[in-house]
Amino acid sequence: MENLETKCINTWCPGCGNFGILQAVKLAVNELISKGTPKENIVIVSDIGCNSKIADYLNLNSFYSLHGRSIVTAMGIKLANPELKILVFLGDGAALDEGISHLIHAAKRNSDINVIMHNNRLFALTTGQFTAVSPKGLKGKSTPEGSIEEPINPLELMLAANSSFIARGYSAKIEHLKDLIVKAVNHKGFSFIEVMQPCVTFFNNIQFYNEKVYETVNEELDSREKALTLIKEWNYNGEGKIPLGILFKKDRACFEEEATKHLVKDKKPEIEKCLQTHL
Repeated sequence: MENLETKCINTWCPGCGNFGILQAVKLAVNELISKGTPKENIVIVSDIGCNSKIADYLNLNSFYSLHGRSIVTAMGIKLANPELKILVFLGDGAALDEGISHLIHAAKRNSDINVIMHNNRLFALTTGQFTAVSPKGLKGKSTPEGSIEEPINPLELMLAANSSFIARGYSAKIEHLKDLIVKAVNHKGFSFIEVMQPCVTFFNNIQFYNEKVYETVNEELDSREKALTLIKEWNYNGEGKIPLGILFKKDRACFEEEATKHLVKDKKPEIEKCLQTHL
């Protein structure tokens, strides 16, 4: 096992769902390394929030971005070096509020990055404001009388944006989540994993998730109709069961390949000739 520990003191609240995600990521990274991916080729891009502290606790190449800008930052890194395996960690607020345009366009372009959205369904680091996926009626710091907005379904949004890999995990199902992360990284194209992650301090819904989630095996991964049926089983307000697993997967050309296919692979002779001419 590769030692991925750092010297940073963990500041997550005791019982936070982020601990489960961190463990799943460690297991996934170790599996990727054991199967031939160089450790130095695994890059973490994080956002702002409790979720993004995960970069502090993993001894891997990493980059902290601005709030809501982690996805477009990851796209730039991947375009500059297509050999890298990039994991983007951000919360539901960063993904679906500040950064929603970047999320949609990355999915549409099929950028070969892996977005892992920690979904605690509120802004936790700033102590409990509602986000685009908070249930209607949520009482928080910005909505003391209860949110009046209906939540959006991020997986339905990803399907509409033509994401080529859509999955959902749960922070308490570590081995299952590890498998999802490995499969996402091995998929060529845009991968989106929503992780249901209880915030024990401001929105403790552990019991709710334990009763609602179930693991599904979708045998029609490239069927948009089947994916939509699974995705709409739960409406983010509380009704319905919550399916976990890969809900949609379809191979198509990724953005980096299309953007660079006109380039000559080995530019070194041309560069050397240019230097000799101008020096």
